[in-house]
Amino acid sequence: MKLPLLLALLFGAVSALHLRSETSNFESLLGAKTLPEDEEMPEQEVEELETEEEGGPGSEDASKEDGAVESISVPDLVDKNLPCPEEEDTVQLVGVPGRQTCRRYLLVRRPHTFDQARLTCQRCYRGNLVSIHNFNLNYRIQLSVRGLNQGQVWIGGRIIGSGRCRRFQWVDGSHWNFAFWAAGQPSVRGGHCVALCTRGGHWRRAPCRRRLPFVCSY
Repeated sequence: MKLPLLLALLFGAVSALHLRSETSNFESLLGAKTLPEDEEMPEQEVEELETEEEGGPGSEDASKEDGAVESISVPDLVDKNLPCPEEEDTVQLVGVPGRQTCRRYLLVRRPHTFDQARLTCQRCYRGNLVSIHNFNLNYRIQLSVRGLNQGQVWIGGRIIGSGRCRRFQWVDGSHWNFAFWAAGQPSVRGGHCVALCTRGGHWRRAPCRRRLPFVCSY
């Protein structure tokens, strides 16, 4: 009678140990199963960071840079396709009276920016924006443009640098040996291109992106 009881107790103990082992294995498997869920959190954080970077301040700066590129490239494309002025938009000017000159001058009444005007003179007339080296030519041009609605026209002067380094030059490369500035001009501040006033013929600084009629020399 003692032997069967001993065997029953021994079998019960072995079963208990086996059950505990299976339980621990199941818990370890369960922990291993939940571990990838914990490891997915960094990926979610990375996605959130990427979203913040796409919509954060950096993206605004990038879009501004893209916008700046577009604002520079688009006018260049427009300039390349800029049509030459129609004949009715131009006025041929006669050379300076009393002087023997082979140069011709043309007023284009349709407004352009300074760079567009310069490109038009070069591409359409094989010349450049007019450079003025004496009062007679300046007066002649002023007489020709005084009937325009706009108060100014582009001539070929521009300003390089500022302060003590400020220099005046003609875009055709000729020598700067004459000026006819208005009172208070050239001011310390203002545009870097030179416009001639249709009344009085004096010169003023003007923003180069302003659209004005212009005078070509060729």
